[in-house]
Amino acid sequence: MHRWTWAVPLVAAALLGAASFLPDTLPLALLAGAALVGAVLAAVHHAEVVAHKVGEPLGTLVLALAVTVIECALIISMMVAGGPAKAPLARDTVYSTVMIISSGVIGTCIVVGGIRYREQSFRIEGAGPAFAALVTLATLVLVLPVFTTSAPGAAYSPSQMVFAGVASLTTWGVFVFLQTVRHRDYFLPAGGNDAHVPAPSGGAALASLALLLVALVSVVGLAKQISPRIEAAVRAVGAPQAAVGIAIALLVLLPETVAAIRAARADRLQTSINLALGSALATIGLTVPVVVAVSLIFGLPVILGLDPKEMVLLGLTFIVGAITLGSGRTNLMQGAVQLVVFAAFLFLSLVP
Repeated sequence: MHRWTWAVPLVAAALLGAASFLPDTLPLALLAGAALVGAVLAAVHHAEVVAHKVGEPLGTLVLALAVTVIECALIISMMVAGGPAKAPLARDTVYSTVMIISSGVIGTCIVVGGIRYREQSFRIEGAGPAFAALVTLATLVLVLPVFTTSAPGAAYSPSQMVFAGVASLTTWGVFVFLQTVRHRDYFLPAGGNDAHVPAPSGGAALASLALLLVALVSVVGLAKQISPRIEAAVRAVGAPQAAVGIAIALLVLLPETVAAIRAARADRLQTSINLALGSALATIGLTVPVVVAVSLIFGLPVILGLDPKEMVLLGLTFIVGAITLGSGRTNLMQGAVQLVVFAAFLFLSLVP
């Protein structure tokens, strides 16, 4: 194992701890940004070590689950601290994550693979059900609240929120069972040649798992640490406040994004698809139930419904995604279309 992959997560965690007691200065923010990037690269390395040990698709599940749990904790802490002012936070985070992964990450992976290999393949038997679950949960959580009448505005009533939370958690649980037990072969490369190096020892895998968690905590914590600088930059350029959530989501998703792109570059698009769709499903399946529970326990309002513009972009993303994932083979054009949708998402978030 490379020595820097051991040192960087520990240094990032130490810097995160020191930043809690030091005044917020520009040099400290620059150091935090550099440590964040280093922690992302280290997290990807350790996730790949764990993935080699446990095999696919459990390897991609480890990274997706770890990032989602930490991101969920960040959302809850901000909700409790911010009170009613943070009512749209869960919606903005889930929507941004789904759009970043479904159009940006998948599109980039397809373009990278298309440039290097012309065409790549994956198993539609696994991607199809996963994408269907993602479309269903995103519609249930982000679209339907706008059209229900039991609560005012774009919000669910308490009983409707409970239903959405239970449905999200149940659907994600069934997907994990399908992915890891009942139809594990649906998420393995069609050629069965995804293993390139011998599996690491048990001790090395456990060490990487521990360092992966340290790196991911550091990524999320440092992203939160530099978020005031991001907010100030957003205000300085006159961009909408929603751009802050997108910027933070992009930072938090960096480990998964880098891992997915590296897999596509190594002609392992199946791993990229597993990681992308698994991360998007985990974001909804885990975040929504926890948000519902916190909302009911602390009496905090939660706004889940999207504005019409966001609903159109979400629908476009799902239509394009269904076409892209419907054949089991990808090329450069499909990835380019995905990235156009992603660019529209970013641009219209800055220029609404």
